[in-house]
Amino acid sequence: MSVGTTYLDWNATAPLRDEARAAMQAVLAQCGNPSSVHRAGRNARAMLETARAQVAALVGVRPPSIVFTSGGSEANAMALAGFPARRLIVSAIEHDSVRAALNVTAIPAKPDGTADLGALARMLAADPRPALVSLMAANNETGAIQDIAEASRLAHRHGALLHCDAVQAVGKIPFDFTALACDLATISAHKLGGPQGIGALVIAPGLDLAPLIRGGGQERGRRAGTENLSGIVGFGAAAEAAMMALEAYGRIAALRDLAERRLFAIAPDAVIHAAGTPRLANTLCVSMPGVAASTQIMALDLAGVMVSAGSACSSGKVKRSHVLEAMGVASPVAESAIRISLGWRTTEAEIEHLIEAWGALYARTRASAA
Repeated sequence: MSVGTTYLDWNATAPLRDEARAAMQAVLAQCGNPSSVHRAGRNARAMLETARAQVAALVGVRPPSIVFTSGGSEANAMALAGFPARRLIVSAIEHDSVRAALNVTAIPAKPDGTADLGALARMLAADPRPALVSLMAANNETGAIQDIAEASRLAHRHGALLHCDAVQAVGKIPFDFTALACDLATISAHKLGGPQGIGALVIAPGLDLAPLIRGGGQERGRRAGTENLSGIVGFGAAAEAAMMALEAYGRIAALRDLAERRLFAIAPDAVIHAAGTPRLANTLCVSMPGVAASTQIMALDLAGVMVSAGSACSSGKVKRSHVLEAMGVASPVAESAIRISLGWRTTEAEIEHLIEAWGALYARTRASAA
């Protein structure tokens, strides 16, 4: 970032880690298809499998459980389309790539930002047909952490499978696929300092799902197409670096809490969403009552501070948050919510920059309304 700018949109994408950049540059200097049997192909295959092991270690599985995809959205689609005989039950706060699946039934959300697992239990008990349940590990807008272990227990009690979109959680909080008893999980490189355009679906051993992309034997027949080797190697390097740096989120949490306190000091009428439940250490979703999110984002950007309104996966559009709507947040408050997300490079000076810019906007809007 240039001097005078502050990037606080890490949940949209994180900067590329130095380790990932170096690993990718080494790959790009070589030539080889991992499916080729000659020397260059074998070398490419070795790099791919090293990266697979690095990603697997981050989520506590053996390497064969990792299937590389073009990103989180493809991995979500692969998981939800992979069991056509199962009905789909997804939480109301899921990413759009999950909510867009056909014929889904929604698990309602509670006002604290978590999925209503009591409702899930009733939904599973009311219909004996086999199901696939999808629940994210942590919400991309509010940071609310979901009870995946309990959701897995409920799903398995009723013969259902549990898919977890762990894109926002992995690399920020410990995520052990096996300990949580997940059947499937989605992860993405660019949220944890890897390159954009590469992700993975984690699949439990012995689970047979229909491939979304056919036409080749890559990824053990689960995802056809020549592998994005440089992206995969960058993903592996970023995964290893992220695993070694989880303790950094204690410092990040302190900065997030500082921002929250300072915003409240400026604006006692501000609303922090999901404040009553455990959240990702880096995420703050706050409403400035009476000021549209789009207005805030533009004003902050002009002041050199980059934030977002909810998910950043909607072609740059600023629209009302389905997450806040599912939580029962009143429309005027939901429409004034922005997401501030921090990362391992965030500094206290950047938090001060945010507070200064946000406070100046708040003062202007209150003066104009007087």
